[in-house]
Amino acid sequence: MIDRHPSVIVDTVTRLAVPFLQMFALYVIAHGHYSPGGGFQGGVLLAMSTVLPRIVFGAEASRQQFSTRTALTMAGVGVLIYYMTGVFGIVYGGSFLDYGVLGFLGEEPAVRRYLAILLVETGIGLGVWGALVTVYDQLLDGASPE
Repeated sequence: MIDRHPSVIVDTVTRLAVPFLQMFALYVIAHGHYSPGGGFQGGVLLAMSTVLPRIVFGAEASRQQFSTRTALTMAGVGVLIYYMTGVFGIVYGGSFLDYGVLGFLGEEPAVRRYLAILLVETGIGLGVWGALVTVYDQLLDGASPE
């Protein structure tokens, strides 16, 4: 791999941009059920905010804050949230991902659907985030001459 070339401008812009990328990603996930975007797009933005420091500061420095193991765990947790939201629909007498039967989320059917879709979008976002960071890390490890 090409060695890191230190640049004060790139370092500073990355340090300033990453928190804004993460906030925008959370916004996209939270508002994905009624506006363009959602779990996948928010997960890609979160992955970008994790991969960018790996590119700029080096993989080892960035992995101390967010390891590959953590990324893989996030991917698993995201898939589990998505799956369990769907299974709860079956358990409560509906079909897979039938949000209207999830009585524990509220009395109003609209509130149930709103909260269940938010759960699904969150699960998808976490899954995509973890999966993309894991894929990047695996590609990076495979490219090393060691």
